Amino acid sequence: MGKEKNPRRVAENEAMAVSRMLRTSPQKLNLVAAMIRGKSVEKALTDLTFSKKRISDEVKKTLQSAIANAENNHGLDVDELIVAEAFVGKNLVMKRGRPRARGRFGKILKPFSQVTIKVRQIEEQA
Repeated sequence: MGKEKNPRRVAENEAMAVSRMLRTSPQKLNLVAAMIRGKSVEKALTDLTFSKKRISDEVKKTLQSAIANAENNHGLDVDELIVAEAFVGKNLVMKRGRPRARGRFGKILKPFSQVTIKVRQIEEQA
């Protein structure tokens, strides 16, 4: 009688994690996401650990969540995972302001963004 199960949004050998409401602009976050795209998860975690970008800690948490999803929810092997996709989207923008000269108003935009990380299991070549 119940509803049918929702189809998976990713392939059978993939897992995904999303972090929303990250307090940085999408342009800055995309620099960090581009740094890990296509790398093995071990190398990506190492790069994020030693990155000087402030937001890299949040991206590292998201990557660790994707790895945990792959292992626990989908039964994938952690040693064979690569970062298949890492893409960034816009979220809300807080509008603030500051009084300026001659009665004007300086607009200050405080953007938020989100990052989506997909990891994929590949078979290692011997």
